Amino acid sequence: MSIPFDNSYARLPDRFYSKLNPTPVQAPQVFALNESLAAELSIDLSAIRPADVFSGNGLPANSEPLAQAYAGHQFGGWNPQLGDGRAILLGEVIGQDGIRRDIQLKGSGPTPYSRNGDGRAWLGPVLREYVVSEAMHAMGIPTTRALAAVTTGQPVIRERPLPGAVLTRVAQSHIRVGTFQFFAARQDVDALRQLTDHVIDRHYPTAETPLDLLHQVIARQAELIAKWMSVGFIHGVMNTDNCQVAGETIDYGPCAFMDEYHPMRVFSSIDHYGRYAYAKQPDIAAWNLAQFATALLPLMPDRDAAIEEFTEAVNGFAPIFAGHWQSLFLQKIGITNAQDDDVQMVHDLLDLMMQQEADFTNTFRGLMTDTASHQFTDAAAFETWARPWRDRIKSEPDAEQVMRQNNPAIIPRNHRIEQMIQAAVNGDQEPFNRLMAALADPFNDNDTELTKPPSSEEVVQQTFCGT
Repeated sequence: MSIPFDNSYARLPDRFYSKLNPTPVQAPQVFALNESLAAELSIDLSAIRPADVFSGNGLPANSEPLAQAYAGHQFGGWNPQLGDGRAILLGEVIGQDGIRRDIQLKGSGPTPYSRNGDGRAWLGPVLREYVVSEAMHAMGIPTTRALAAVTTGQPVIRERPLPGAVLTRVAQSHIRVGTFQFFAARQDVDALRQLTDHVIDRHYPTAETPLDLLHQVIARQAELIAKWMSVGFIHGVMNTDNCQVAGETIDYGPCAFMDEYHPMRVFSSIDHYGRYAYAKQPDIAAWNLAQFATALLPLMPDRDAAIEEFTEAVNGFAPIFAGHWQSLFLQKIGITNAQDDDVQMVHDLLDLMMQQEADFTNTFRGLMTDTASHQFTDAAAFETWARPWRDRIKSEPDAEQVMRQNNPAIIPRNHRIEQMIQAAVNGDQEPFNRLMAALADPFNDNDTELTKPPSSEEVVQQTFCGT
């Protein structure tokens, strides 16, 4: 079996990781296989046994399986050692686009970083990440991707026995802010310098200094979070170990998309105080980036001067984010040539949506079909907002096309995800297939049933990480 691996991370010193093989499973079967992504990665599926390779039962030639070490702040609390507790990096491939990417098995068994966990995943979170990450990709949001989901034929014990599964995740890398924190906390300046050089070479080749790297990571994170906000996405667990320095969305645990709009919406069952609520995501991203800056400080010859420069860089996150947010939300209401009062018009709409519990996705999508008022209990109040907006977009000749390109018709709604998972547990793959087909083209109304918000009985109040 062969995958064209070229494993740069495995060539770093051995204190960056622990080398070990995945733990075999009893009866692997492919549940889903992303054949188009495999082709993009130059992986010939006919040359491997996907059920074996993507479960960890068979290792391709040139793979160098390892679990990465990292630390992190979790809900603001410091943990000096985390690491891949249930994931193993098989290796790296260079795709048809020339970009190097990791291929990682998630749920592949215990590692030295498991902290008494079983190292496994059950089918529900595997399918949630598969569906949501591929939906994010289709919406043009930087993200890790799903190459395969394989059932293991053996149970995973959570509150009760559940069917086990392994997700094959593809990412530009799995290097996190917490990876830098791991070495900074140990005062291992040599490893910190090697990690910095590796990240610059791999992700930011125009950066020449740690300060350059910081600026470029900040820029990518600012754009990423703005894109999350523009589709009503809530990550749910924005710890520093879930903040990937390449600028992709990573670790789809208790994530969710809003139905009714509220800026303080929280779904994560473990976010008891709303630290990672929808509207707090920009502030948390800036906080995470401040931890990244702090981890880079040991590389700087003049610490005091570096603190001043790094602080200025982190403070620059807010205006960069605001620029992306304003551009994206103006496009959601059909405006590309901004005027002075346009941003206030967006805020006024969001305030009205919050007051009347309007559906986030369907309100914005309805602007181009004149059905947005259906989302409001007081349609007259919406019309009061809409009249000047309609006059405003008369000077935007491409307004409808712009709205169509920036307002998805179909998102992975929470109740549909839960229904899909329950069906899959019961042996029915049709809801998964239906979701994947519709979400592959999210800006078209290709399955109107999937655009509907949940009924009162279908509302999902909490989402779970699955560990």
